[in-house]
Amino acid sequence: MGTALVIPELIRRLGADPGEVLAEVGVDLKLFDNPEHVVSLAAHNRIVQHCADRTGCPHFGLLVGQQDGLRSLGLVGLLVKYSPDVETALASFVRHLGVHVRGAHATLTVEGKFAILCWEIHEAGVDAIDQVGDGAIAVYCNILRELCGPDWMPTEAWFAHRRPADVRPFREFFRVPLRFDAEQFALVFPAASLARRLPEVDAQLQQLLQGEIDAIERRYQGDFPEQVRSVLRTALLTGHAKADQVAEIFGMHSRTMHRRLQSFGVNFQQLVDESRFAFARQLLQGSSLDLARISDMLGYAAPGVFTRAFQRWSGTTPAEWRATCGRDPRRMGSPE
Repeated sequence: MGTALVIPELIRRLGADPGEVLAEVGVDLKLFDNPEHVVSLAAHNRIVQHCADRTGCPHFGLLVGQQDGLRSLGLVGLLVKYSPDVETALASFVRHLGVHVRGAHATLTVEGKFAILCWEIHEAGVDAIDQVGDGAIAVYCNILRELCGPDWMPTEAWFAHRRPADVRPFREFFRVPLRFDAEQFALVFPAASLARRLPEVDAQLQQLLQGEIDAIERRYQGDFPEQVRSVLRTALLTGHAKADQVAEIFGMHSRTMHRRLQSFGVNFQQLVDESRFAFARQLLQGSSLDLARISDMLGYAAPGVFTRAFQRWSGTTPAEWRATCGRDPRRMGSPE
């Protein structure tokens, strides 16, 4: 259950009754007594959004993330903790996050003097991305402070939604420049941090943990469409979403990828359209980016092409969808 375990106490701290609030979304408070209880990503997001609405705390997701770090990640958290250095630790975190959170994934890139740790959802039909994205970046910050020391500071924090009406909670926690209307949820930090050695290296324990995690992953490796979904958003953002480019990520020819997807009853273009539609809805709802910029981010040659595709998916234009479905009255539209 991970970070969800802190939710009842946060509800109580904000003046509401945890049992009553959680019952309203069909959740028994007793479930939070068992850290091994599995909650789907969609259910977790729904719970967090309801708590934000019910407590009148628009940054509830941020508060959830602030309460946790490596301890919420179970075996993966231990593998990260007992790594030889920060780079190895984060590589393990990125590679194995799916063991702990199915439907979301992390990426780590280095651009010059800066490293960028991103968080993304690839599961279709998941709501409350803003709330849980805020919490994920707070967890990232806590993890890096656990690895690098309590005085460690990121360079910048990115949020893939509009600037909140009240940015004070974000400023107080991150204490660095905040970038809203970003393409991704991400934490930017000095790449030099990756070379930091970690004190609690235990090679035997690390080998044992790796074996346990590998065994868990083998149980789920059959869902190839889910694996393709997990890389498509990053592929779209970086302009590498063509079939041969995505197939190369999995070390196979595009024809092999197409055959494997067909065996699951889906095709590659379906997954691309699904990812584009989900990403487009998130950007239209959560950001102030104009349609030309969104169209470009999704890999379309022109805004008109994007508009026609969105109409095919939703039955309405992007502008009409944003006006009727996409506005969240608790958020404002200017960047920080």
